[in-house]
Amino acid sequence: MKCTKVWEEISDYLDSGIDPAIRAEIEQHLMKCEKCRVVVDTTKKTIDIFCNSEPAPLPEDARSRLRQALEKKLRRVRV
Repeated sequence: MKCTKVWEEISDYLDSGIDPAIRAEIEQHLMKCEKCRVVVDTTKKTIDIFCNSEPAPLPEDARSRLRQALEKKLRRVRV
């Protein structure tokens, strides 16, 4: 299996929604390819952090600027 195939299948691999034969091929490849191990490990950690963390509060000044920008955009759309 080539690296590009591992990268194409990474989502299904991490979600465990992959054919067992393909999973075995990926795992064999990961034993030999440090670059792909890093990609898979980093992707898994990123997903874990994203899924298991609380959203950061939006600073009030950013909230205000966002609200103003949305109101301005809505005014343009209505005209």
